[in-house]
Amino acid sequence: MITKLTFLSTKLNVLFLCGWYPSKVSPTNGDFIQRHAEAVSLNHNVTVIHIITDKENKERIEFTNETINGIETHIAYIKYTTNPIKKICFYIRTFKTLLQKTGSIDIVHLNQTFPFGVFSLYLKWFKKIPFIISEHYTGYLKNSNSKITFFQKQVSKCIVRKSSFVCPVSNYLYKDLIDLGIKGNYEIVPNIIDTELFIPVKKEDSFLKLIHISSLKDEHKNIKGMLRVAKLLSKNLDFFEWNFIGNSGDQYKEYINELDIKKCKISFLEHQSHSKIIDHLQKASVCISFSNYETFGIVIPEAIACGTPVISTNTGIALDFKNLPFCKIIPIKNEQLLFDSILNYKPLFADLDIAKMHTFVKQKFNKKVISSKFSLLYYESLKT
Repeated sequence: MITKLTFLSTKLNVLFLCGWYPSKVSPTNGDFIQRHAEAVSLNHNVTVIHIITDKENKERIEFTNETINGIETHIAYIKYTTNPIKKICFYIRTFKTLLQKTGSIDIVHLNQTFPFGVFSLYLKWFKKIPFIISEHYTGYLKNSNSKITFFQKQVSKCIVRKSSFVCPVSNYLYKDLIDLGIKGNYEIVPNIIDTELFIPVKKEDSFLKLIHISSLKDEHKNIKGMLRVAKLLSKNLDFFEWNFIGNSGDQYKEYINELDIKKCKISFLEHQSHSKIIDHLQKASVCISFSNYETFGIVIPEAIACGTPVISTNTGIALDFKNLPFCKIIPIKNEQLLFDSILNYKPLFADLDIAKMHTFVKQKFNKKVISSKFSLLYYESLKT
């Protein structure tokens, strides 16, 4: 276990090889990986390589190089093609070009096993550079709608087997990876919560304010299930509000009209900045996560850090909080139990200590804590 490893102080050159990363194509995609990179940069030199297809590209390949929050960031945009062979050739050529720009590499930190793990194998076999993996992908989950193919599974097995460590972000993901038969040297390292930004404030004693933050995709987040629960709540409460943050919610307007929900305010808000999300979480009575599956569920510890209790399905990181007083865990799709839990939220979450809630998150998900965990794994990888 990593607690037994010897912590060395050498500053390493770490290559973050990323299947997801914020870019002009997807500005928020993989922002959790960016936070990992920024945490690692507290102790090491970090370079990021990310390659993504851009339908707006006129050139075959467009290279960009920026220093973002102290991290040398190489992002290449590939011209869109429907020809899989041409696409593979573009990616290989691009990777080799970017590799020449990175300088010395001591260890590779791969993010997303398939397909970028193939490049990690190349660096291990031909350059003798070890690699670890951070894994976040929902396709490995049993309940996920986006299942991996047989080919992806076999390649993933090979990549994980050759890695020094594989780091799923939650026990929930770890167990499903094991059940898939993907064997490796596992160490769970979670996502990062900025506990300097997500802080608690004293709440006003007013009407019930619920919040849900996600992509608002129904097959994943079960938005319609929550709306049906809102209908039940409206029959039992004088008034409440429920904010859904993630997009305009246009796809649910007809369904809301069919439900004819009274005595409440249901709002759909587009993706919000960090500062606005913090404000919403601080003001909420309860944060709701009713997902059918999650590898992590970052809004859950973010809410707890803000002193807001959580009602969540037994998915992702929430499973690790099942015995804690500020998190109520319920089965997937159980609308009745979600309704009962919300209705009884005051006795359920009586006498919460918001300072202790914030400290709990800080001790487990703060960037310094995560940076130290990765450093231990890096040094241990270099011993072998």
